[in-house]
Amino acid sequence: MRPLTLCAMALLLSPAAAAQREMTPRGIWESPGGNTRLRIAPCGPNICGRVHWASERAKADAARAGHDQLIGMQLFEDFRRTGPNSFEGRVFVPDLNRSFDGRLTMTGPRSIDVRGCLAGRLGCRTQSWTKVG
Repeated sequence: MRPLTLCAMALLLSPAAAAQREMTPRGIWESPGGNTRLRIAPCGPNICGRVHWASERAKADAARAGHDQLIGMQLFEDFRRTGPNSFEGRVFVPDLNRSFDGRLTMTGPRSIDVRGCLAGRLGCRTQSWTKVG
């Protein structure tokens, strides 16, 4: 009976342990409109996101702002972990040609919320991105 009790306890405890695990945003993520895909990967001690794929519309928007090459451009800059599922860094918006304070929050294994603010908590915008593949 004792081995059965230990197995039952392990099964009961495993969801709690899983919920406390840190999630990582590494991989390829698609923007809400499906116009851009970023590859999020380590860059030094932190993580960054570079454009992996972009629609013709996204490329044209970036070109109007003076960016001829959107593919490979770093949009998430130096995001450092601030909690089990959250990161802070800088977000570059090519069509505005500006960087903003940013926060990335893993809301699930296949979804992240990306929030960018002009200054402090003013002029903020949040987008939900979806993991691809």
